[in-house]
Amino acid sequence: TILTCMSLCPLGMEPPPERELLCIFGTGDLGRSLGQRLLQTGYRVVYGSRRPHSCGPLPPGAQVMSHTEAAQLAAVVIVCVHREHYDFMEEVAPQLKGKVLVDVSNNSKKGLYPESNAEFLQSLIPAASVVKAFNTVSAWSLQNGPSDAHRQVFLCGDKAEAKQKVRELATRLGLSVLDRGSLSAAREVEDFPLQLFPEWRLPLCIATGLTGFFFFYLLIRDIIYAYVEQDKDISFRIMVSLANKVFPIVSLIMLSLCYLPGVMAAILQLYRGTKYRRFPDWLDHWMLCRKQLGLLALGFAFLHVLYTLLIPIRYYVRYKIREYTVLQIRENKTEVFDTTTAWYTDSYFSVGILGFALYILLGITSLPSVSNALSWREFKNVMCLRSLYFSLYYRTASASSP
Repeated sequence: TILTCMSLCPLGMEPPPERELLCIFGTGDLGRSLGQRLLQTGYRVVYGSRRPHSCGPLPPGAQVMSHTEAAQLAAVVIVCVHREHYDFMEEVAPQLKGKVLVDVSNNSKKGLYPESNAEFLQSLIPAASVVKAFNTVSAWSLQNGPSDAHRQVFLCGDKAEAKQKVRELATRLGLSVLDRGSLSAAREVEDFPLQLFPEWRLPLCIATGLTGFFFFYLLIRDIIYAYVEQDKDISFRIMVSLANKVFPIVSLIMLSLCYLPGVMAAILQLYRGTKYRRFPDWLDHWMLCRKQLGLLALGFAFLHVLYTLLIPIRYYVRYKIREYTVLQIRENKTEVFDTTTAWYTDSYFSVGILGFALYILLGITSLPSVSNALSWREFKNVMCLRSLYFSLYYRTASASSP
């Protein structure tokens, strides 16, 4: 009997390529989270630490050794260390020659150092290629996946090849990359995490100022004047009635401020005869805040609707209804139902509800995930429908706040 043995693997098949090895300096929260994501993506990870034997728990599958040993094994080294701990970098400079250093550090406040952390790192190790990246991505977002948090990575560096390697790395992690240019832009990139709602400051200041102005104006006109001249204490109106008058006024003004800069920009372009000249700084900054102004206007409109819904259950309104009912009984009077008035009020409020619904629709379409799916013609039709009902809505709802 002759037995024929066949190999289960083709003779010409090459073994699978070895996974790329990356080095991470630092075993803190960001270093561990980034290493875990890299391992899940298919990379091999080695950590460089001052204390390799007592650096705390690391992702399963990762190695840990000294900085010098780890730097010799990988072509890309991710530096997850604060600038004040860069003193060991000069010791490992010979092992980092010709390699890509990814600086992910941030500062606690702006202007803390005369140069950026990435530029300082490049001066310490001039033979390496420093790339600034991943400083805007948090450890939490890396642990939960890019779909659950901020996905954009800002990239800057002087070597195109080094930036391309980091770009490919970020893309494999599921992040989107925005190239900010040379390493001189690292200072601006490092300031991004320190900014707190920069585009919301002006709209919030405007909204706060308008709210305070109209609130105190109506307080003096409706409450204090009535108490001084007529000796009537209606201070209870401050909580609901007075606020319900302020909200629609501020919302209308904020909405007008949202569309006014676009009109002014169009007039300015017509006056100049070209659309390729830069707008003045104040107008440019104003136009960048249009979305925030519109969302704040929608928020005030929403508050106005909620306060209006509270009117029928207010103690003052229920008291007035009971008082009027008792007065009708005492005088033995019956008020005839007016169909015309019923039609008028129902139509009035119905148009207001439709206007507010379309106002919400406009706010939803301003979200990036929704606006990107709409063509300009579709978005324009949404704005036209909103404009048709908005003024009618506020004429209705404002009259409903006693």
